[in-house]
Amino acid sequence: MEIRAVAKYVRISPTKVRKVANAVKGKPAEDALNVLGFMSQRSARILGKVIRSAVANADQKPDIDVDNLSVSNIVVNQGPSLKRFRPRAMGRATRILKRTSHITVVLAEQ
Repeated sequence: MEIRAVAKYVRISPTKVRKVANAVKGKPAEDALNVLGFMSQRSARILGKVIRSAVANADQKPDIDVDNLSVSNIVVNQGPSLKRFRPRAMGRATRILKRTSHITVVLAEQ
């Protein structure tokens, strides 16, 4: 049985989250949380929250053993971008895209 948790509209670039997500994909949930705890990236803290949420979702189901869960898949998709402008020389402006992410974590029993 698979357990999911989703975080939407997280204000961080998807490419930055994917780097950290690839490091913990396929590991047991407890080991993944330990690895994320020692990473200095901001996305590691966000990803840890989503994995903890998925474990809490699994805890609600009586037929699932929380100790045997592993991270089977992490999907990081791009959400809508916030469009901002920065003033430049000679009265021009350039666009800045502040990207958002949708993070989906899927846990499965080993």
